[in-house]
Amino acid sequence: MTAPRFDELIHPSTRLSLVATLAAADWVEFAFLKEKLGLSDSALSKQLASLEDAAYITTERRLDGSRRKVRARLTDAGREAFNGHVAALHAIITTGGG
Repeated sequence: MTAPRFDELIHPSTRLSLVATLAAADWVEFAFLKEKLGLSDSALSKQLASLEDAAYITTERRLDGSRRKVRARLTDAGREAFNGHVAALHAIITTGGG
């Protein structure tokens, strides 16, 4: 069981939705994230960069024919942080934070 640990970096709704989406898959394409979260290219890039700076995600840039594609996935540290944050939110909801 993951110990509850509130994470200020993950908590904003956009990042929480982003990390939750990544937690459900191995690798997720940039275009899918952009559409699912309703973000512009620049807004999504900024969120990914923040999470990558914290070592919560890793990104991969590759060529697909003549197009450059980006995909992302959670790192072990990111998955641990997400699971701890979810456990902290669950504790807040079920016990009022105590």
